[in-house]
Amino acid sequence: MRQINNVRFPQPFNHLSEEVLWSISLDKTNSLRSISQMEIGASFDGENWNGDWLSPMGIDLQINGGLGITFNDLHVEQLPKIYGLLDLLWSDGVDAICPTIITSSILSLRNSLKVLRLARKNNNEKSCKLLGAHLEGPFLASKYKGAHDLQYLSEPSFFELQKRIKGFEHDISIVTLAPELKGASELIQQLRQSGIIISLGHSSASLEESNSAFQEGVSMITHAFNAMNGIHHRAPGPIGEAISNGNISVGLIADGVHVHPHIAVMLQKLLPDQLFLVSDALPPYGLDQAEYWWKNKWVFINKGVCRLEDGRLAGTTLPLLEGSKLLAQWSRNASASIWAATVSPRLALNQGKTIQEFLIGKSLNNLLRWRCQEGASDLFWTRAE
Repeated sequence: MRQINNVRFPQPFNHLSEEVLWSISLDKTNSLRSISQMEIGASFDGENWNGDWLSPMGIDLQINGGLGITFNDLHVEQLPKIYGLLDLLWSDGVDAICPTIITSSILSLRNSLKVLRLARKNNNEKSCKLLGAHLEGPFLASKYKGAHDLQYLSEPSFFELQKRIKGFEHDISIVTLAPELKGASELIQQLRQSGIIISLGHSSASLEESNSAFQEGVSMITHAFNAMNGIHHRAPGPIGEAISNGNISVGLIADGVHVHPHIAVMLQKLLPDQLFLVSDALPPYGLDQAEYWWKNKWVFINKGVCRLEDGRLAGTTLPLLEGSKLLAQWSRNASASIWAATVSPRLALNQGKTIQEFLIGKSLNNLLRWRCQEGASDLFWTRAE
């Protein structure tokens, strides 16, 4: 049996057990079978990782496409490209995604859900997994529509929901909506009954409206600070309410542009357990292009950040784990930055409660080993082996 010692696991910001070292045991198939805490000063046999971190692979809860395909306008002929994208994501350290379908026509939405269902059936075990879709819209506030098409936005109602998702309820993991809209409360109840996670996003919700939404079962915020009210000292908005609530998962695009690095670090400190990173990657992810034609408009790409012609932010082309590296540079906390892309998304999806649950039984080759220089300014990962 193989033994690896002096291993660290990622922890939330300033967690008390951040510097605890662990010993892991692997069976003949190189799968992790047991974890035990190392005693200070104790002698040991086996390999020495010298404090490197072991983590699950990343999970991206908000990714719009890649390699030229967009999840909100899929066709069966694109299945090979979908599998190619999943292979690319796997090589970029991502274990699973919630393919994100932004506001679109009902026909496009249902076609995409149908294609994703087919793709999920033939998903390769050694490739990124397709979780249920993330529907970002169409029940959004027009004031905060961002890059979403105004013509396809809809007022919340059971009838409008059924037109879009009937028959696909089990193919959807997350729905982003604006909970302050008339009819949203009833929709939240319907979605909860179907086991779908509801996220606040593209919303003008106030502190009070956000509080009501969280009480009704909204458990997540989509791309914090973007397309919503910010924090004001007299109007804390949805982010302020999420911080006070303590149980809301909050997504962050960690590219340094969608949210300033200082604010990203502030969120990391104020929401240590709940903050999770997303890529918000667009179809040109994986392509070496400075311009891309998307949804009948040009997207301009600069250092991985995507903007529309009028300057509005539209997403990124950055790999998810690049966000961990950037966040580690800003906060000087590698452990918490690894946590935000690998453990926290799993908690948001209610896949477990401890990092050990995400490691036991996994092949070491399907986990990540992280190292960094002093001060966490140069964090990098490799596949564990």
